[in-house]
Amino acid sequence: MAVAGAACTFAALGSTAAFAQATDVKIGFAAPLTGGQAHYGADFKSGVELAIDEMNATNPVIGGKPVHFVLDAQDDQADPRTGTTVAQKLVDDGVVAVIGHYNSGTSIPAAPIYAKAGIPEIAMATAPNYTRLGFPTTFRLLTSDTQLGSVLGTYVVKDLKFKRIAVIDDRTAYGQGVAEEFTKAVKAAGATVVDQEYTNDKAVDFRSILTKIKAADVDAVFYGGADTQAAPMLKQMRSLAIKAPLIGPDMVQSDNLIKIAGPAAEGTLAASEGSPLAQMPSGKDFSDRYTKRFGHPVELYAPYAYDGTMAVFNAMKKANSTDPHVYLAALKATNMKGVTTNELSYDQYGDLKFGGVTVYKVVNGKWVPSQTVGVK
Repeated sequence: MAVAGAACTFAALGSTAAFAQATDVKIGFAAPLTGGQAHYGADFKSGVELAIDEMNATNPVIGGKPVHFVLDAQDDQADPRTGTTVAQKLVDDGVVAVIGHYNSGTSIPAAPIYAKAGIPEIAMATAPNYTRLGFPTTFRLLTSDTQLGSVLGTYVVKDLKFKRIAVIDDRTAYGQGVAEEFTKAVKAAGATVVDQEYTNDKAVDFRSILTKIKAADVDAVFYGGADTQAAPMLKQMRSLAIKAPLIGPDMVQSDNLIKIAGPAAEGTLAASEGSPLAQMPSGKDFSDRYTKRFGHPVELYAPYAYDGTMAVFNAMKKANSTDPHVYLAALKATNMKGVTTNELSYDQYGDLKFGGVTVYKVVNGKWVPSQTVGVK
């Protein structure tokens, strides 16, 4: 018995030693984890965490050595200045990839910092110029505002027959960019932008600009900005007896707009990158694993974060290295089946080749998909 016990002890020690020899490899993450956009960041982060958990469960060996991935998560507060500080901290921490940032306004100023260090930045950022900065290290998790704004602008004119539309944006890189693309598509489809107004991403009172819009007698109001502002804007529209629907991107977040705006949300339109979870190639399986891990349903961004993180891991395995200078070429050549698409691959800029866009409408208090285009 003593011999058997000793053998068991030795085996346990051997197993522990093998694990202890695994090299920690840091994966960076940056997004708003506090403030009005924290729910975006939390959803984004969960997808990365699940990917890391599942990759570590395979006991990965890269470059002939066991590795253990760890997450270095930072709160950029959706603030450009904080974003650059966070970016430098992640570089100094020795991360080998960054999944983030979330906002275009933080991803773009952070990009030169990661590029100088040779570290891939795989961002949610949808501003078109993010991947046109000339850096080989910028990659996108979602389709860009060019496609998002274009699809939504064309849809409301061609399918919904809207002719007179007002446009508002929050002057952020994201909000301004998607509003510009929407405006181009509306005009190209033959409708008129009768009023164009601006606010900022901290504003809560929109009655002044909405009063001007009311006088223009519009068929719809487009808002380029976050759902945390779209909800009070919608309530104020209804209080001013503006019956036109509110249209915008990024409003299908955890039913946040519906919860805040209540009945006023009925008829609201939103465009979101990619497909509804139920229509994703591996959506149901991912949903089951996600719910088991976190104890709540998938929101929106987690599947894209998961796919982007797995693309990094696959590139490391293909290149047999966790050194970003070595595996970057393999990341650029990614061609894999993901949760969100049957073919996750990047073009020469780091944009998704098959990102896709879905248009949703609030019907009886729920977001209902109306049209999906561009997904493979």
